[in-house]
Amino acid sequence: MHASFEEKSVWIQLIGTGVGLGAYFAIAGTMLRNGVTELPAYVPLFVIAVILIVIINAVGHAVVAIVSRKEGQDERDRLIGWRAESNAAWILGVGVLLAITGLLLAVENVWVAHLLLLSLFLAEVVKQVMQLVYYRRGI
Repeated sequence: MHASFEEKSVWIQLIGTGVGLGAYFAIAGTMLRNGVTELPAYVPLFVIAVILIVIINAVGHAVVAIVSRKEGQDERDRLIGWRAESNAAWILGVGVLLAITGLLLAVENVWVAHLLLLSLFLAEVVKQVMQLVYYRRGI
């Protein structure tokens, strides 16, 4: 089955997000278990994760652009993006509300920050997976 440039782009973004932030959370989880509770200790790790995501996205999109032609986004692509974003927004919203609750309960900042980042990560992954489902299922 032929995948459009937009669908290939979503695959690249999903891989980049999964690898970059997946690695971040794997290492950050170990750091948290070892008692590292100062947020500045996580900054270099986060910067490396973001750089890794950017590299994967840039290289992946360059390869796809070279081997296939970009059709441009059409109405179907926009609808798929909007619907997937709408589904994923709930995850981000719940994560933000949980983080605010954590602040009210005086939970350590490192946990609140990671909850916010995890919410953003999960929302983005759900959005990308939903986009792929909508591309495959048809919308």
